[in-house]
Amino acid sequence: MKPSSLLHHGLGASCASFGIALCALTPLAYAADPALQQAIERGANNFAHNGFAGNGRVCETCHVGGGMQPGHRPDGAPMPSLMNAAAVFPRMSRDGSGIITLSDQIHNCIDGAIEGKVPAYGSDELNSLALYVTSLSRGKPVEPGGQPK
Repeated sequence: MKPSSLLHHGLGASCASFGIALCALTPLAYAADPALQQAIERGANNFAHNGFAGNGRVCETCHVGGGMQPGHRPDGAPMPSLMNAAAVFPRMSRDGSGIITLSDQIHNCIDGAIEGKVPAYGSDELNSLALYVTSLSRGKPVEPGGQPK
């Protein structure tokens, strides 16, 4: 599915209340800022096609339907969609030793499941992936540490 065909509604003014509501887009959202829209589209394209010079997998190998449907880990275990992923980050690591951000989680997936060359923190590549995943959480309640759905 072509990213620009998925992204067609406006961002709205909710970003002004970032501390209260998640500043994100719907899966069928269109950013009012053309540069932001292009970044979302780059992220969607990387999500669907970039193997990061790894084992042949892409994000969509596990996170099917662009992350909008329940997926499966490489071992076949089921996992929820990414439809509220940005709304549940940051979260504590499983062992309680630190905080994991959405960018950390994407970094871990590329390093682990994809076994790829991980984009640098702050890079356009990692930021656009995080922005795309964030675009899937519009309208979801913000629950740092909450459960993925």
